[in-house]
Amino acid sequence: MRLAPTLGLALILTLPGLGHAAGMGGSDNTPPKPTETTGTCEGVQVWDPETKSCVDPKEGALDADTLYRAVRELAYAGRYNDAQGVLRAMPDQSEDRVLTYWGFTHRKMGDRVLARSFYERALAANPDNLLARSYMGQGFVADGDTEAAIAQWREIKARGGDGTWAEAALRQAIRTGLTYNY
Repeated sequence: MRLAPTLGLALILTLPGLGHAAGMGGSDNTPPKPTETTGTCEGVQVWDPETKSCVDPKEGALDADTLYRAVRELAYAGRYNDAQGVLRAMPDQSEDRVLTYWGFTHRKMGDRVLARSFYERALAANPDNLLARSYMGQGFVADGDTEAAIAQWREIKARGGDGTWAEAALRQAIRTGLTYNY
C-alpha cells in the first residue's frame, strides 16, 4: 500500500519556508544580476571592468570568482554554450562549484546523464555542496525519479540546509515538477 508514503510526501512538501528561502541573499540563492557580460559581450566573452571591454576568458586577467559569476550569469540567461566556454577557462576544473555548473549547463542542454556525472563529482569533492544536491535532485525530478529527488532533498536537510534556497527549490520542484534556472 503506497498511501502512507504519499501522505508523508504531501506533508513534507507543504512545510513552510519556501517564500522566505527564495528571497535569501548569497551568490547562489538569487538570480545573478545582468552585467555587461550578458548585455554587451557576445559569445564566450566576459566583461573586464579594468579594461572596460569584453575579453576572452582564457586570455584575460580575470580571477576565478569573476569567471564564476560570469558562468552563473550566462547560464541564467540561457547561454549554456557560452557558460561552458567560460567554465573551460576556470583554473581549477576539480573545484566543486565548477563541477556543479558543468552539471547544470549539461542538464539544461538536455544531457541529464552527463550532468549527473558532474554533480556526483562535485559531491565527491564536497558532500556538503547543497546547490549540487539541489540541481541533481531537480534533474531527478525531470527524469521522473521522485524517490531519488527526495533522497537528495533529505540529504540537503540533514546537512543543515533546511530553509535554504537549495532545499526550498528542490522541495518546490518535487511538488510541482518545475525546475529552476539558477
